[in-house]
Parts: sequence; structure tokens; C-alpha cells
Amino acid sequence: MLLVEPRMQGMVSTSSTLVCDTSEAGWLMMNGLNGPDMSYLDYNATAPIRPEALAAVLEAMKSVGNASSMHQPGRQAAHRVDVARRQLADLLGCSPGEIIFTSGATEANNLALRAAFTAGNPLVTSPVEHPAVLETARAVTAESPEDLVLLPVGADGLVDLGALDQVFPARRGGVVSLMAANNETGVLTDLRVAAKAAHEAGALVHTDATQIIGRLPMDVAELDVDLLSLSAHKFGGPQGAGALYVRRGSPLPHRPLLVGGGQERGWRAGTLNVAGIIGMGAAADAARRGVGEEAERIAALRDRLESLVTGALPGCRINGRRDQRLPGVTSITFPGLPADAVLAAMPEVAASEGSACASGAPTPSHVLLAMGLSRDDADSTIRFSLGYATTNAEIENAAHAVKRAATQVRAALAEAHGPS
Repeated sequence: MLLVEPRMQGMVSTSSTLVCDTSEAGWLMMNGLNGPDMSYLDYNATAPIRPEALAAVLEAMKSVGNASSMHQPGRQAAHRVDVARRQLADLLGCSPGEIIFTSGATEANNLALRAAFTAGNPLVTSPVEHPAVLETARAVTAESPEDLVLLPVGADGLVDLGALDQVFPARRGGVVSLMAANNETGVLTDLRVAAKAAHEAGALVHTDATQIIGRLPMDVAELDVDLLSLSAHKFGGPQGAGALYVRRGSPLPHRPLLVGGGQERGWRAGTLNVAGIIGMGAAADAARRGVGEEAERIAALRDRLESLVTGALPGCRINGRRDQRLPGVTSITFPGLPADAVLAAMPEVAASEGSACASGAPTPSHVLLAMGLSRDDADSTIRFSLGYATTNAEIENAAHAVKRAATQVRAALAEAHGPS
């Protein structure tokens, strides 16, 4: 069964295009990460699990034990969770006691903002944040919408941190929530500048660091943030595991999302996902040991991809500040070519039309619109994201596939709009 977007029907060949194949062969094709014909360039959606994390998860699943139980299997599970907490703390540069395990960054973002925000104080964020932050911010300020402050964003994707001077010291307290690295463009935020302005006004600082963890060196003390959210599957851990860093001594009201068990020092009730946490710890340890070399290698591969694509397809544009972004992310606009059609025409390349979290959404990327792109250009933009396992061959194959797909779609559009 071949599922194609309505506007793509008639534009793509069913013999060469796989959008969502429900057959076993199609499933294997789409998930054949290490196959010779697949270039997996969607690490911002989810990274392939690292071998160290996979081994740790499989080993953990062979054992039984609730980490809250007092018997020997329970104590063994608790010990392994403690080891993982230390591994994650080492990656962040914090104390293990400052980490609260969650199901992922979405839960961590919700927990952070719902605990930190109090009506009557400002909640400062930006229009290019992940929906897990934006929608939570709108929800908690629903009864006091004047408390929600969105900082302006430039055409280069940088949040205007200078605008904080207009928020503080006119208002004091509250919370500032800005992502460390944008999930669609990779553009980085100078959190230290934001933290200085916020702390001088008595506000807490939260960052959604989902995309930067394990990809660039991280030290929460240097960033001077109070709260930090992350998700394991972005840096090679298993899906369904994440964490919230809460700086010791931060004046954070105790407002857990989940109650009833007392786990995680009362911040997150529920039986711990022992296998997922152990896998996250193993991925954190592997990422910490290789982050510098990986970043340099991945940046070179990203630059190679951009060079090949822009050289082969004049007129395409790279979005975002190019000298202040993650090493493995590029957002490329192909004017006049619907991104979903281009993606459908190159099934051997796994990439995204904007954020995977908004897949299937009827509206263009809110990030690109906030940067000033037109709806048409936002709809013609593809995000390629590389990571620790990306190879030279994948980049070469992907660049070739992009050129072929763009040419195919352009020809199909010309034929469709030609004389009848």
C-alpha cells in the first residue's frame, strides 16, 4: 500500500517512490538504517541507538527488579540507575542529585515550565521554540496571557536577546525559556547572555537542550541555567527516556506533574524505566567520550552536503546563521519545489520536512515563518540532520538523490502546469 499526499498524486512515480509502505519489505526499507541504499539524515528526529546503549538496554531487560523495591533484584536495579545518573551527570557537568528522570524532553519541558511559572510573573520565550515549550507556555499563561512574552527572531534564526532589556527590569521574577539549539535550523542561542539578564531580574532560566546534548560539549555551570531538558534518543539512547536537570538551590516550587509514588525525590511518580535509563546512561557516556571529534567530523560532512547540493541546484538557499549552529544540521529551501514531493522522490534518503514532531501538520514550519520565510518557501524546505554514525558515502549518495529528485519534481510540475 502506497500512501501519497494528495497534492503529490500524479507527480511521483509509484515504481520509485515510497512514502509510507505498509508491507514488510517497505518497513524494512524505511528502517534499513545500515543498508547500502539508505542515507539516514534525520538525527534531529531520532538518532540511531548507539551500540553501547543497545547492549546496555538488552542486558538490563534480561534482569528483573523494580528500582524502588528493597529486595536484592530491586537494589541491583537501583544501583544500575544510579550509575546511569552519574553517567548523564558527567555529560552535563552537574551532580547526579540534580537530575530527575522523565519519559523524554516533552515531559521535562512541561514539568519545568509548570513548576517555574507563577501567574503575575513573566514567562519569556521565543516563537521558534519546540511545540513542547510553546504549547506549554501558552497553556500555563492561558488565564494571564499578558504574562507570556515572545522575543523577536531575526531572519538568521537568532533570538534577539537584547529585547530582554525591555522585559527586565520593568518586570521581575518569572522564567525565561530558550532552546539551546533550534531543532529545525540548528541555530544556537547564547544562553549565558540570557541567563545574566534573567538572573539579574530574579528570574529562573530554563533551556530545552534536546538537540545540543551529546553533539557539542556541555557544562550547565558555564551556561548558568537553572533547568535543562533533554531526551535520550537524540544522542543515541533509547526512545522513551529523558531527564530534567534542576540546579541545586534553585527556588523552584514543588509542583510535580505526576504524583502517587514518590519516585525521583517526589518530582516524578511512577516506576522507573530501568532499561531505558540504563541505555541513556550508556549513550551519555559514549557521547561524552567522543563529542569533540564527532562534532568536527560531522561539521565537515554537513558542509560537504551543502556544497554538493547548492552546487548542483542553483537557487536553493540555506536557512539560519551558518557560523552559529549545530555541526550536523542544515535547513535548505528549494524554491518552487514542494518538500514533500522531493522527499517522496528520494526514498533512499531519510530527511524531514521541518520538525518530525509536527509531521502531518497542515501548516508550514512555525520556525521558518517566524524567520520571515514565505509559506511557499517554508513548504519547500527540507531539514537534513547528521550524527555520530553518518558516513561520507551517505553524504555523496544523498546529494546525488537530492539532485535527481529535485529535477524529477521540477519536470513533473512543468508538465502539470504546461499547456493542456
